Amino acid sequence: MKKDIPFSILDLAPILKDGSAAQAFRNTLDLARHAEKLDYKRYWLAEHHSMPGIASAATAVVMGYVAGGTSTIRVGAGGVMLPNHAPLVIAEQFGTLESLYPGRIDLGLGRAPGTDQQTARALRRELGNSDDQFPRDVLELQHYFQTAVSGQVVRAVPGAGLNVPIWLLGSSLFSAQLAALLGLPYAFASHFAPDDLMTALELYRSKFRPSAALQNPYAMAGIGVFAAETDREAQLLFTSVQQQFINLRRGQPGPLNPPLKSTAGLWTDQERHGVEHALRESVIGSPETVETGIAAFINKTGVDELMVTGHIFDHTARLRSFEIVAQVAMSRTLSITTKSRN
Repeated sequence: MKKDIPFSILDLAPILKDGSAAQAFRNTLDLARHAEKLDYKRYWLAEHHSMPGIASAATAVVMGYVAGGTSTIRVGAGGVMLPNHAPLVIAEQFGTLESLYPGRIDLGLGRAPGTDQQTARALRRELGNSDDQFPRDVLELQHYFQTAVSGQVVRAVPGAGLNVPIWLLGSSLFSAQLAALLGLPYAFASHFAPDDLMTALELYRSKFRPSAALQNPYAMAGIGVFAAETDREAQLLFTSVQQQFINLRRGQPGPLNPPLKSTAGLWTDQERHGVEHALRESVIGSPETVETGIAAFINKTGVDELMVTGHIFDHTARLRSFEIVAQVAMSRTLSITTKSRN
C-alpha cells in the first residue's frame, strides 16, 4: 500500500572553516525557517561536546532560539545525551521549552556521551554503566513529566503534567529493545552507523508494547542527503562531510571544510572504505537520483518517518539541497510501497 511519509531534518549547527558558532546559529535558524515553509515536520538538533565543527552542545538553548524564530514546525533534540545530565534538569529544561512553545517540542534521548571519554568525565565527573543506568534515568524522566501528586517533594517546575513526547535514539539494538519495552517512538542513526539498521527496526517492531504514549510502533531512520542540480555537483558537496568523518576518525575533529575537487591523497584505502561504510546510507545526486535513492531507502526499511541530514559547506547550496528533498517528498511520482507491520 502507498503511505505518506513525513520528512524531518537533523541539524548539528555546523561551524564552517574560518566561520564561528554565531554564524552557525544564524544558518541554523535560516534553514529551520526554510524547512517550515517547505512543510518538514520536525527540526532536530543534536548534543555533541568538544567538537570544533558542531555548535549545538547546549541543545536546549539552541532549540529555544530555533523555536522562537519559527511558528509551526516541531523543534526537538535528536538528541540529548541523557547520561550527561540529571533527569530532573532535562525535565525542567524541556518543561520550560514546552511551556514557551506548546505542542511543538520533542525530546529525543541517547545513551552515548556524544564526545570522547575525557570530555565525558569532565561533563559527568564519573562514568557509570550506561546499560544499567540509562533505563532508570528514562523512567525517572518520564516520572517528572507526570502530574505531580500531593506530598511529592521533587518536582519538575515547569515540566510536571506537560506532554513532551519522548523518543529513544540509537545505533545499536539496546535502545530499540528499550523503546519497544516502554512503548516509545524510536529513531535509528543510520546516517552514520548503519550496520544494525534492519535488525534494530525488526526488534523494535516485534517486541513493541503499547503504552499511554504510543499504541503502535513508530520508527524513524536517519539518512544523509546531498542534492544538487547534477550528480557531479552533489558529489562535490559530499566531500565536505567525507573530510569531516576522516578527521574525526583520526582523532582530529575540526570545522566543516569547503568541498574538494578531488579526494586523491585525502585518505588511505582502509580509511576510505571505513568512511564509505559509515556513510553508505547517503543519497548523493540530482533530483532524479535523490528521488530514486530515498524511495529505495523507505521501501527497504518501512519507516514511518524519514530524518534527513546533510552537512554542506555553502549555505545556499545547503538550502537548495533540502528544497530538492522537499520536492521529492511532495512528488506524486515518488513510489513508496510499505508492508503492513505489527
